[in-house]
Amino acid sequence: MAGTNPTASEYIQHHLQNLTLGFHPENGLSFAHGAKEAQEMGFWAIHVDTLGWSVLLGCIFLYIFNKAAKSVTTGVPNGLQNFVEILVEFVDKSVKETFHGRSSLIAPLSLTIFCWIFLMNLMDLVPVDWLPMLASSLGIEYMKVVPTTDVNATLGMSISVFVLIIYYSIKVKGVKGFAAELTLHPFNSKWMIPFNFLLEGVGLLAKPISLALRLFGNLYAGELIFILIAILPFWIQWALSVPWAIFHILVITLQAFIFMMLTIVYLSMACEDH
Repeated sequence: MAGTNPTASEYIQHHLQNLTLGFHPENGLSFAHGAKEAQEMGFWAIHVDTLGWSVLLGCIFLYIFNKAAKSVTTGVPNGLQNFVEILVEFVDKSVKETFHGRSSLIAPLSLTIFCWIFLMNLMDLVPVDWLPMLASSLGIEYMKVVPTTDVNATLGMSISVFVLIIYYSIKVKGVKGFAAELTLHPFNSKWMIPFNFLLEGVGLLAKPISLALRLFGNLYAGELIFILIAILPFWIQWALSVPWAIFHILVITLQAFIFMMLTIVYLSMACEDH
């Protein structure tokens, strides 16, 4: 962090800066020392903290569910099995009520999306200084611990969903049917094909963008509020951070649920054969 007693602006900028690895025009392959260097590294720079925490939380999700699967019993379930069964039944019910196609991928995908995003969002409840200070003691200058406050992460997930939308659209409708959907809706006239394509194309591209920005915007705003609270005097911090953390639990869960449900809805629409 810039200096031992950073200003409020320096403190906020430090906590919002990712640990960025990339090729710098002057320094070659290196970690960025500030937002300017990160910008100069260009498009192919990697946010190491975002990737690291995403992979770690994904592994935690896999470990928990793998452990629950190995300890399944037909008798009285233990606490972990009971918790996992509730989650699975909740997601399975949501898929059955919303998805009208036939695919064995949708339910596991929805479960993974909900649990993974929830765990990433949950990192927002860790006090904002704890992990960055620990990283600083190990010589790591920057550390953002909430992957969903990085628009690159949310766009990556939404683009993956977008690829599945295209795949199922072509698989169910065929290339000709998918092309007809983009060019002959809402007006079934060859003279309206350019207008239809523009209208449907914007609607199609809006799906991944809205998915990514909705999740990013809500979590980024929540993280920013926690950072602003951390700037205040110590006696005010607890008075504000605890109520905000309690309220933010709802945001964390709701955003994971919304991303999952919109994914199911979009894939259901892609599988509808008109």
